[in-house]
Amino acid sequence: MKIGRLLLLMLGLTLGGASQADDAKKLRIITWSDYVPAEVAAQFKAETGIQVELTLSNNEEMISKLRATGGAGFDLAQPSQDRIAGAQQEFRIYKPIDLGKVKLEQFVPELIDIVKKNASIDGKLYALPYVWGAEGLVVNSKKAKIADYGDLCKPEFKGKTAVRLKRPTLMAFALASGKDPFALYGDIKGYTALMEEVGRTLSTCKANFRFFYDNKDQLLNGVRSGEIVAAMMWDSGAWRLNRENPDIRFINPKSGAIAWMDTYVLPARGKNDAAAYAWINFTMRPDIAAKIAKAVGNFSASKGAEQLMEPRLKEQFKESFPDGFRNVKWYPAIPAGLEEIEGRILDRIKAAN
Repeated sequence: MKIGRLLLLMLGLTLGGASQADDAKKLRIITWSDYVPAEVAAQFKAETGIQVELTLSNNEEMISKLRATGGAGFDLAQPSQDRIAGAQQEFRIYKPIDLGKVKLEQFVPELIDIVKKNASIDGKLYALPYVWGAEGLVVNSKKAKIADYGDLCKPEFKGKTAVRLKRPTLMAFALASGKDPFALYGDIKGYTALMEEVGRTLSTCKANFRFFYDNKDQLLNGVRSGEIVAAMMWDSGAWRLNRENPDIRFINPKSGAIAWMDTYVLPARGKNDAAAYAWINFTMRPDIAAKIAKAVGNFSASKGAEQLMEPRLKEQFKESFPDGFRNVKWYPAIPAGLEEIEGRILDRIKAAN
């Protein structure tokens, strides 16, 4: 019996050691489509010996999966910077960033400052910037003239515009009404009243929307075909359409484009922090970051990567944002409870006749 137990113990130690060795050679990332190009993952493995295991997701699913496991199952996640503080305070699904393991000199300082403002809790930083962009308007200039989000509701565009039935649309139409929804994040009563107002506007405007688009390709194809003459859209999608047809342009709305930033975060029970930090430092190298930015169609938080971007993309950025980010609103951290309010408004819009 004693010999049998000893053999079982030795077998367990051997298997446990093998499992740990396997974990050290694997980096499990949950992220967005295009954020981990195959050539970049292959180069990372060639340089480090670490295999990237990829799960594609979005903000809601990332939080849901990590909440269900208590922060286990992944070594690195990439939620938007406004979705981190609230989720961490409510569910404790992330661990703080160890800045001593990060090559901070590789990051654009201004973007680090934005993330520090929105993803810090009790003096601890829970995220680093990865890629960023903005959402505004796309328009076929031969078929429509628009300047702000509310113009999508003009009578002459009935059945010819599109938006997502998501919170960015609520934020955009709030801004177009002359109100600042972000300034009301700490005022539940005032925020609810503003969302109710926006909900009524969008319900009244519903006949103008050809569809509420669910994915990028649906909108791209709608604009290409001429079925959609104007819509809310990300800058990268509009720039792609502009390269195909110069009449289609991205517009920074009068009330401001809304800027987003996706990040690196460490799940609370990730098994391979060392690989995660190696990936962060690897993908912030300007040469690697430029490859990622090309795949995504947006800009990287890597300092110097913009110099390696395609000239046409740099030109499009200057055309869309001639004043830089002067007329851009960055999403602040979302306090717990606001998305429930927004969800009720979005359901009401969906059900409106």
